[in-house]
Amino acid sequence: MLLLAGFVLIGLEIFIPGGILGAIGSVAWLGAAIVGARNFPSPWNILSAVALLFMGALTFMIWIHYFPKSRMGKTLSLTESAEDYKAHTETDEFALGTTGETITTLRPAGMARFDGKRIDVVADGEWIEAGNPVKISSLSNGHISVVKN
Repeated sequence: MLLLAGFVLIGLEIFIPGGILGAIGSVAWLGAAIVGARNFPSPWNILSAVALLFMGALTFMIWIHYFPKSRMGKTLSLTESAEDYKAHTETDEFALGTTGETITTLRPAGMARFDGKRIDVVADGEWIEAGNPVKISSLSNGHISVVKN
């Protein structure tokens, strides 16, 4: 039962990420190895524990190698390269005091529109709700801070 519970919990880790179910499943596998080592007669006790741990490691390595290439693995994985995505680094086009409007709520980070361009910004101080006017309070290495206008 521990072995089956370990397989199920580790399998559920795919759909409910966070590491908790995988860790509990791994402990269940380890528990199954300990129960096998205590209940089988010698030399089968050590052999069963080692075989169970070896098969668990082998299953994990095969899973890591083949799952990302499967149909389900492809649907759960990012398929596009992210190398073309770049953070906003040019702050020269904006001046201090430029006014715009928040697109999203700034808690403290979010999006605002300045001169028709969507820009990542950070609220300087309090949270600012979407749709409020803001102005640029500081510019530094692509970091744009805004205050409520």
